[in-house]
Amino acid sequence: MPVALWAAQALLATLFTAAGGMKLIMPPDALIPLMPWVVDFRPETIQAIGALEILGAVGLILPRATNIAPALTPAAAAGLACIMAGGAVVHISRGEYPHTIGNITVSAVALLTARGALRSLSPH
Repeated sequence: MPVALWAAQALLATLFTAAGGMKLIMPPDALIPLMPWVVDFRPETIQAIGALEILGAVGLILPRATNIAPALTPAAAAGLACIMAGGAVVHISRGEYPHTIGNITVSAVALLTARGALRSLSPH
């Protein structure tokens, strides 16, 4: 399980670092072709989502890797699952139903990662 858990954490961290970085550094107009939902949000909100995604990505890896506050890893994974659930709600409200599949899938992986990270904290 530890290898699978680390693999899931690395996959999620890569995904959220890339997506969060785009939201942080790209102007909203440049994001529209990639993420049409950004037209419904203020630039500051888009950047805040990006910052939270990057912080979540760091929280997936750093606490367990350094063994400093490893309880933050399941919290980060759960937080990222919430962000993806919010994304699914946005896509549903916009009638973009096929996009919800990705949100739900990533949210499920994040929740499973949170569960695995939480279980790894308890003594066996």
